[in-house]
Amino acid sequence: MILGLFTTIIAIAGSTHGKVFQHLSELPVDLMTFDFIVAGGGTGGSVIASRLSENKAFNVLLIEAGPDTADQLGLSIPGWGLGKGTENPSQFIWNYESVPQEGWNGRKAGIPRGRGLGGSSAVNGMVYTRGSKDDYDNWARVTGDPGWSWNALRPYIRRSERWTPPAGGRNATGEYDPAVHGYMGRVETSLPWDGHLEHDIRTIRNAEIQKAEFPLVLDGNAGRSIGVTWMQSTIGNGTRSSAATAYLGDPVRKRSNLAILLNTQVLRVHPVVSSVRRLDIRTVEVISSDGGTPVKFTAKKELVVSGGVIGTPHILLNSGIGNRTELESLGVASILDLPDIGKGITEHVAANLVWDTVPLNTTTIDQDLAYAMWQQNRTGPLTATFTHQILWSRIPSSSSLFKEWKDPSTGTTSPHLELPLDAAQNAYLALLTPYSRGSLRLASSNPLLPPLIDLGLLTHPFDMAAIKEGVRIMKRFYSGPAWEGYITGFRGPDPDVLSNEEFEKRIRDNAITFYHPVGGAAMSKRGEKRGVVDGELKVKGVRGLRIVDASVFPYVLTAHTQAPVYILAERAADLILTSLGG
Repeated sequence: MILGLFTTIIAIAGSTHGKVFQHLSELPVDLMTFDFIVAGGGTGGSVIASRLSENKAFNVLLIEAGPDTADQLGLSIPGWGLGKGTENPSQFIWNYESVPQEGWNGRKAGIPRGRGLGGSSAVNGMVYTRGSKDDYDNWARVTGDPGWSWNALRPYIRRSERWTPPAGGRNATGEYDPAVHGYMGRVETSLPWDGHLEHDIRTIRNAEIQKAEFPLVLDGNAGRSIGVTWMQSTIGNGTRSSAATAYLGDPVRKRSNLAILLNTQVLRVHPVVSSVRRLDIRTVEVISSDGGTPVKFTAKKELVVSGGVIGTPHILLNSGIGNRTELESLGVASILDLPDIGKGITEHVAANLVWDTVPLNTTTIDQDLAYAMWQQNRTGPLTATFTHQILWSRIPSSSSLFKEWKDPSTGTTSPHLELPLDAAQNAYLALLTPYSRGSLRLASSNPLLPPLIDLGLLTHPFDMAAIKEGVRIMKRFYSGPAWEGYITGFRGPDPDVLSNEEFEKRIRDNAITFYHPVGGAAMSKRGEKRGVVDGELKVKGVRGLRIVDASVFPYVLTAHTQAPVYILAERAADLILTSLGG
């Protein structure tokens, strides 16, 4: 049935379920009905589609703008990354870019996001860190829902994770706590393949010498990471474990009640029924990634938007959900005045620090041999990413910073700073608890044009002051007898040598991000005017619409963000099923 330019599809169940469709045109119009539609096949969306389709009573449609990622060698080998062994690598990335950043002296920030099944989990650095106990306990306070607390979420943490031995099977005893991991879940996690290198040994010795400030922590994923931890990654048997491989593997794809539609971009969501009391939004408008006529699908029960921290606010704004004044100024008809859409985005900003060093004793394996090792038995350097250990640190409570600004961390279990540790002379000190906030808004009423993204990096004075203190902490870490014969000097930028103006200029001119943007559709308490979704991730003021991705995070956690999204999505699936008695 053609309505104007759009095709609206609400039909009878048939044989289309249980297939992966590469193009919108492959999906038969007359053989479909879906209880749930998941708009976005990234980290959160993959979890939701997989968990909801476990119930054979529900038919599920998963829509993803990009292609399949499962058969891409370059994405599977941890040590290769996107640029090698991948056919047309640009197809797997949304190459977003920020507007010029005032706090970066006018530089723009790249904001790459995953495009394809698994989303960013299919292209990221695979670091697996959950965040602190206080991060999640504060989610519970922000939402008024104790189900988001650390202790309440522990079953979902375990349900999402499948801990595996390091590639090659070395003994990793003493590098993790077996009691805090899951062993029957979906996402494979592990420690590095090659054990203790010289830098690791020096770090352990330093932790013994300076244990009051830099203790060695058994497991950084136990909710209290402050100190030195061994890095855990979403790698199993030497291969990347993404949301696509973990939650949408062959057995899931064969389910008769799940249809996966690829290369199809979500443009907008639409109301099904408008009433005096509340909008009912369960219709999604899509278009093939190669163009064509837009099509609409309507879910019988719920529409779940999982477009990610950029995609989700962009979809909602294009749908007329957001700040009414801003939307109407662009010619977008407002259907729901929800001013916080696109607001409050936060990101981990990092300063580039340089030490003078003496080369350490290392064994180098050339790339051909490394690839042969990976092909033969999934071992060797290509099974790893970039480091073995991470330093997490809190700025002392006695710091003068906290006389001027309230501590932005969620509590004493939350670090302010992160420094991945390796033998390279360049290091990136990340501020995990920024005050700075950014925003996302429409550039025009054309939903195919990218939005205007302002990350607001280093716009709040606390952030620069905290980085300054962080540099001093790192100078203390890399001092003392553990580093004799290796560290020969600190090249800076050094706040104790440079003027304030020169220090800040060097930080602003060379800062990067950790590619961890969150927010733009934040959780808050039911009934509160601020925020976008309630504790059940339902969009405020409407029926039938939820959001499940990092855009609902009210602040950036003290973690790399993929693990928190897995945790969020696992609980979200239960919330949806419980609400329907499923």
